[in-house]
Amino acid sequence: MGVQGWTYLLVGITFSIYIGIAIWTRVSSTGDFYVAGRGIPAFANGLATGADWMSAASFLSMAGLISFMGYSGAIYLMGWTGGYVLLALLLAPYLRKYGKFTTSEFIGDRYQSDVGRLVAAGCTIFVSFTYIAGQMRGVGLVFSRFLEVDVNRGVLFGMILVFLYAVMGGMKGITYTQVAQYCVLILAYLIPAIAISMKMTGNPLPQLGFGSTLQEGQSAGIFLLETLDQLHRDLGLPEYTAAFVEGKKSMIDIFAITAALMVGTAGLPHVLIRFYTVKTARAARWSALWAIVFIGLLYTTAPAVAAFARVNLIDTLNGKPYSEAPPWVESWESTGLLGFDDKNGDGVINMSGDAALNELTVDRDIMVLANPEIANLPAWVVGLVAAGGLAAALSTAAGLLLVIASAFSHDIGKSFLFPNMTQKSELRLARGAAGFAVVVAAYFGMNPPGFVAQVVAFAFGLAASSFFPALVLGVFSKQTNKFGAITGMIAGIVFTGGYIAWFRLIHPEATADDWLFGISPEGIGIVGMLLNFVLALTISRFTAPPSEEVQALIEEIRLPRENPVTD
Repeated sequence: MGVQGWTYLLVGITFSIYIGIAIWTRVSSTGDFYVAGRGIPAFANGLATGADWMSAASFLSMAGLISFMGYSGAIYLMGWTGGYVLLALLLAPYLRKYGKFTTSEFIGDRYQSDVGRLVAAGCTIFVSFTYIAGQMRGVGLVFSRFLEVDVNRGVLFGMILVFLYAVMGGMKGITYTQVAQYCVLILAYLIPAIAISMKMTGNPLPQLGFGSTLQEGQSAGIFLLETLDQLHRDLGLPEYTAAFVEGKKSMIDIFAITAALMVGTAGLPHVLIRFYTVKTARAARWSALWAIVFIGLLYTTAPAVAAFARVNLIDTLNGKPYSEAPPWVESWESTGLLGFDDKNGDGVINMSGDAALNELTVDRDIMVLANPEIANLPAWVVGLVAAGGLAAALSTAAGLLLVIASAFSHDIGKSFLFPNMTQKSELRLARGAAGFAVVVAAYFGMNPPGFVAQVVAFAFGLAASSFFPALVLGVFSKQTNKFGAITGMIAGIVFTGGYIAWFRLIHPEATADDWLFGISPEGIGIVGMLLNFVLALTISRFTAPPSEEVQALIEEIRLPRENPVTD
C-alpha cells in the first residue's frame, strides 16, 4: 500500500473514533456543553489540554521554523512551555475555584461591569479567530499533499468534521476527543523521530540523538549540530547554533517574542477554559502539571526533528540534478509549497543564502510532514504523520470553536441580548454560534496571513496584551477597578492588533529598522501587555476602589479551600 492508501486508512480510522466519541458524549445541558459538567479527571484533562495546546503550530510549524531559524527558533520552545508555569501558578486554580463558565464571566463579575464582560467577550472572539486561522492552514496543508485534495476543499472538510463533534458533544465531547487526538498526534510525532534518530545517530532517543554524532555519509563521526553549522556556512547562511548575529533575530526581539508567548499562553481563553472542566482547584493544578508533562514529550523532541530534517533536506537536494530528485519533491511541488527555479539553467538544484542565487524555495510548514519521506521511512509512517497533523489542528480548532460559541451565546446572548432565555434556547444559540464560527474560520483557513506559527504568535500577543493583566490583577490586586481594567484591555489589544496589521498587512515590506524598539509584530504583545498594566494600575489609583464585596471575593478566591466561590 502506498502513501495515499495508508493516509486514507489511518485518517479514516482516527476520524471514525472522533465522531464515535462525539455521538457517545452528546450533551443536553449548558453545563455539559461549556465545562463538561466539571467532572473531568485531572489526568484526562491533562491529556486533553496537551492536545488542545499542541496545535498545528506545535505539530507542523514549530520544528519547521526551528529548522530554518536554528537557535533563534528556541523562542517557541521557551515561550510556549514557560507560559504553562505562569498559568499553573497565577491563574488556573484561582479561576477554577471561582467556578464560572467563561473567562469573560470572571472579568465581568470581578470588576462588577457588564461593559467589562462585553469587552472581554470581544477580545475572546478576536483572539480566537486569529488563532484558528493557523489551524485551518494546517488542515489544508495535510489534505492538499497526502489526500491530493484542493487546499480549500481540505479546509472545508476539516471544518465540517470539527463542527460535528464540537456541536454534538460540546466541551464534554471535545475533551474526550482531544484525549484520543493527543494519543494519535504524539505517536505520529515520536515514531518517525525515533526512527530517524536511530538511523542517523544510532541513538533511539531523539533528545540524545540531537547531541550525538552522525553515523553515515560524508559527515560520519561529526556531531549533528557541528554538521549543520558547516552546511549553513557552505550555503552562506548564519551558523545554525549562532545567536544574535547578522541574519538572525536581535536579542531584544527574541526576548520580546519569548515573553509575549509566555504571558499569552497564560491568557488564552481556550486554554483557560480547560481548567473549568475539573472538579476542584487542586485538580486544576494537577491538570496543569500533567499537561506540561505531555506537552514536554513533543517539545523536547522538536529541536531534534528540526535538525534531522534540515540536514536530510540539504544533503538530499543541494547540488543534485533535478531530474534525479526523489518522488516526494514533485508531490510537494504540486501543492505549491515547494518550488525549484533553475536560474542558471544547469538542471542542478542549488541552495544558497543569497536570494538571487537560491533555486529551491521550501515552505517551512511542510518540514515535519515531509520529514519521513525525506528520510525514506515506510509509507505507513508518512500516513501516520498526516493523521497526527490533522489531530493537532482539529483538536485546537475544536477548543477555539467552543470558546467562540461560549462568548457569543453565554457572554453576549444570555447576559445582554436575551437574559431570560431558557437553557435549551441558550444551547441552541451556542450551537448556532459554533456554526457561524466554522464559516469564518474556514475563510481564514483559505486566506491565512502567514506561516502557521506566525499567525498563532499573533494570537498569543493579542492574548498577552488584553487578558493576562486583567486576570492577574483580578486575582492579586484588590485595588484594580473596572475603569482601569477595561481601559487597559482596550488599549492593549488595540495597540497590539494595530501594530500587527500595520507591519504584516499594510506594510509587509517593513524591516527591523522600522519596528518599535526593534520588536517584531510577533513580539509586540509584550509592549501591549505593559501598556495594559500601566493604564490599569494608574487609572485604578485615581478612581474609586472596588466594593467591599469584590475585595472579599478576591480574598476568598486566594484562600486554599476547595469549594468554589460560586457554581
